Amino acid sequence: MPAHLMTTLPAFLAYFAVAMVLLALFLLVYLNVTPYHEVALIRAGNSAAAVSLSGALLGFAMPVANVIAHSDTLIDLASWGAIAGIIQILAYLVARFTLPQLNQDVPAGKLAPAIFLAAISLGVGVINAACMGY
Repeated sequence: MPAHLMTTLPAFLAYFAVAMVLLALFLLVYLNVTPYHEVALIRAGNSAAAVSLSGALLGFAMPVANVIAHSDTLIDLASWGAIAGIIQILAYLVARFTLPQLNQDVPAGKLAPAIFLAAISLGVGVINAACMGY
């Protein structure tokens, strides 16, 4: 293995591990904020749940990826990752306020509201990532 790879591999593994923990924590919080059970719905073949949850995960992953590219420490990554998670939860709450029937539409498999929720999550994630380019 090249020497550069061997010297940077520990940092890669550390940042990757922290990012995976952040992703798992975000998923845990998000699944508890939404009133429906996305994982069970996805296992049952509900495309609306898959679309909305995928949008939320990608919307969170984008700022985390940007922070990894620009941060100096794992503390920076963890701190900005927590902020990204809070922003994504707020985006979900705004979508829920905008579409009061969202709590019934996603479990019912209605794709239009799920796509809208995913688009909000992705849009907020892109803007969030850009703002974290300090």
